[in-house]
Amino acid sequence: MKVGLVTYKPEHVEGYDLHVYYSKWADGQAFPAAKGMQNDVTVFCDAKAIREDPSIVSISNSGPALRRNRKSNLAFDFVCPTHPGYRAKVFDYLDSLLQQDIIGVTLNLYHFADQEYCTCPRCSGQRRKSGLDWTEWRAQTVTAFLKEAKTHTKGTFAVEMYPDPVLAKERFGLDFNAIADLVDYFHVPLSSRDYFTNYWVDTIVRDFVAMLKKPVVVELSAEMPTDEKLNALLKTVAYISRHNLDAVLLLVHDSENARQIAKFAVQNSDFREWLAKYEFEEMSRIVDCWAKIY
Repeated sequence: MKVGLVTYKPEHVEGYDLHVYYSKWADGQAFPAAKGMQNDVTVFCDAKAIREDPSIVSISNSGPALRRNRKSNLAFDFVCPTHPGYRAKVFDYLDSLLQQDIIGVTLNLYHFADQEYCTCPRCSGQRRKSGLDWTEWRAQTVTAFLKEAKTHTKGTFAVEMYPDPVLAKERFGLDFNAIADLVDYFHVPLSSRDYFTNYWVDTIVRDFVAMLKKPVVVELSAEMPTDEKLNALLKTVAYISRHNLDAVLLLVHDSENARQIAKFAVQNSDFREWLAKYEFEEMSRIVDCWAKIY
């Protein structure tokens, strides 16, 4: 199993195998490609674009797909995924990454906002014309978008998965099998402020590994300011390292944050003894590799 980073700065850190850079954010900020890295692009969440043109927002009978709409429990502001002008802007941005020396592209939030979205006249008309039911039309719409988006990328092509292994198709239009035909791996973010309770991480990882037909990469939040939180994070990594994962990615503030995690693991004798006692062989190997550097 590889261990890698998800970063907001295009920095490579020794001791980590995979580097993913957030090049386009949900707030609408977009940055030049990070060379030699996997570039992660937020697709249909763009608060800035919606402020500039509110007509592009995804809608439902409960109102617009906005965080401030308390009828829906949304973490981001969603653009309608069939809006042709916004899709063209996404493809233009992907084309700009394509010109650079990158490892590949990961797409995130490239799907519908949730089960009741989108009911705008354009989406409603497209669904009626298709003759498909609501769930199948949305799934085929997402898959078709990914097929087109892939033609605007090079290198490793991956997608993030909303962490719902059961109702992903009904809620977001995610057809696991159809998407598996397009991607090199699935990237599953399991974000949390801390991992003091971590059985849910283990459960969701097990489910995705069993269901997805391509390699799985799991992302954990690692902006951990205290020893207690770092210890809980690393034990969570140890538990999920027992599953058939391609990699675990740690979301960090910056390179110093990443080095802090590795140093903590190396210098924490109690943690290393715990790994040995309970036979976490893969995590022990990772820490041994870090010990050669840190």
